[in-house]
Amino acid sequence: QVQLVESGGGLVQAGGSLRLSCAASGRTFSMLGMGWFRQAPGKEREFVAAINWNGISTYYTDSVKGRFTISRDNAKNTVYLQMNSLKPEDTAVYYCAAKWSYPGTYATQYDSWGQGTQVTVSS
Repeated sequence: QVQLVESGGGLVQAGGSLRLSCAASGRTFSMLGMGWFRQAPGKEREFVAAINWNGISTYYTDSVKGRFTISRDNAKNTVYLQMNSLKPEDTAVYYCAAKWSYPGTYATQYDSWGQGTQVTVSS
C-alpha cells in the first residue's frame, strides 16, 4: 500500500545536527498523517514527532521539543525530521510511519512503516 523509505541517518557528535527524510510512494500522501518513532537497543519504540496532512499541526514528545522539527513537502511525498542539539540519548533507529487521517502518538495506530535509519550520537 504505502511504502516508506527513510534516509539521512548517520554518526554525529553531541550538539550536532542531522536531517532525516522519509520518502513515500503512492497517490495518497496528502491524506496521511505522518510520524517519526525511534527505538534504542533494549527499549520499546517511542513516539518522537508527528505532523498532519497539510503540515499545520505538529506534535512532539517532551524530550525533543525545541530541538527537533518535523515538516513535510507534499509535492515531493516527503516528510522530514530536522534534529538539532543532538544528545547521546537520541541514539536509536528512527522509523517513519504513516497513518490514515489524523496523526497519532501511538505506534499501534500507524498503518505503514519504513525500515528505519540508524542515528548515532557520540559524546
